[in-house]
Parts: sequence; structure tokens; C-alpha cells
Amino acid sequence: MSADHHARFEGLLASHAGIVGKIAGIYARGPDDRRDLQQEIATQLWRAFDRYDERLGKFSTWMYRIALNVAISHLRRARTFEPLADDVAAAAATARDDRADALYACIQAFEPLDRALVLLYLEDRSYGEIAEVLGISEANVATKLTRLRNRLRTQLTGASS
Repeated sequence: MSADHHARFEGLLASHAGIVGKIAGIYARGPDDRRDLQQEIATQLWRAFDRYDERLGKFSTWMYRIALNVAISHLRRARTFEPLADDVAAAAATARDDRADALYACIQAFEPLDRALVLLYLEDRSYGEIAEVLGISEANVATKLTRLRNRLRTQLTGASS
């Protein structure tokens, strides 16, 4: 590996560090688990970096795909499908109001693929980008997001009543 190649990777990773942090916040429990997941994502990104071809798509799309796959695998290994109240609070630590806390709690309770869909949607990714990252059709993205938005609306309305 050349120093330029390593520096390029570090620069791209640093400029997109928020992606790794958000995914770890949604898929991991507690601060130690989040740090471990962030490190695991960074390691897998580095291992795959030689195969990244900027002509085939944006770095952020490629990064989301790998990071989400690592996070979902991590989640399956840890068998952490049930969120804990402390974990929800930690994942929403940057939120400033109760609605944001409730939103993060609802999202964390979703199945892994649904979490990824909502996370990418909240990141203002296009349906095309979401479909590319998750390997599903744009029509499937639209259908699933409609159902998830309705589910969130129902849960948040019920939570605030």
C-alpha cells in the first residue's frame, strides 16, 4: 500500500465519519459496543478499499453499503434485537427534545433492514441511492418507507398522547 493510498482512505473516512457514528449509534448498545462497531466498520472499509472504484458510484454510497452490512452482522452476532432503555438514551444523546428521543427509540426497535432504510431516508438520500446501498429496488424502497413512516407516525402519536 502506498502512502498516498493510505492518506486518501484516511481523508475519505474522516470526511464521512458521521456515517459510521450514526450507524453505530443505531445498531450498537452502549458506548463500548459503539466504539467496537465503529472500529470494525473502519477495518472492513480499509480491507475493501482496494475494490472501491469512484467511477461506479459515490464513496458515501459504497461506505453505507459496507457499514450497514458490518452493523447488521454485528447485531446478529450479538443477538441484540431488543433495545434497552439505556441504549436508546445513549443513541439519542445528541437529540435535544423528547420527540427526537422517541423517534430514535422507535427506529432502534425496527428490524435491521428497516433501521437502515430510515437512517438513509433521514440522511436525505434519494430512493435511488437507498436502493443501491441496500440492494433492493426503488419501488421496494418507496413501499417500505411509506409503511415505516406510517408506523413511526402511529407510534409517535401514541407515545405523545
